[in-house]
Amino acid sequence: MLAKFMRSKSMRSKSMLHSDRGHPAGSPVDLVFGSVGAAIALVLLTGTFALGQSNKPQSQNKPVGGGAVARGKYIVESVAMCGQCHTPHDTDGSPERARWLQGAPVPWQPTKPDSNWPISAPRIGRTPLPASDEDMIKLLTTGVWTTGSQLRAPMPQFRMDRGDAEAVVAYLKSLTAQQ
Repeated sequence: MLAKFMRSKSMRSKSMLHSDRGHPAGSPVDLVFGSVGAAIALVLLTGTFALGQSNKPQSQNKPVGGGAVARGKYIVESVAMCGQCHTPHDTDGSPERARWLQGAPVPWQPTKPDSNWPISAPRIGRTPLPASDEDMIKLLTTGVWTTGSQLRAPMPQFRMDRGDAEAVVAYLKSLTAQQ
């Protein structure tokens, strides 16, 4: 983009006989000063954006203590965003924490009619889980359900590693009715 800008600046300069600095328009002097000016502007802009950013890691939803349940909670709530579909939402559009991961109507419809599109997302929180621990881990690591079929859209086809899948299952099993 900078090169394109410099070429267009050079083309405009060549249409004039002389630059305002007294040397022929489009000369190497114009290119050097234009390039240096553009580079300085880029450095200043980059520095301005960098000043607004913090070097501290954001820890608002990251697991505390490093246990499997905390890790699973982080994956479910902040990475996979399971509550978007598997939790009912109130009139403001916020997930109802009292019914967290207890199943809900799928909030999206396909752009083209699809008879295989689910109308509700199942309950995935609390015991008993919708399937055995091993079946849930298989679903999260392969995208294949107990029937041997791939998960239907809009459910993501997860390919978690086994440790992450086990952590998700541990978190889902830890949920109580009031979470």
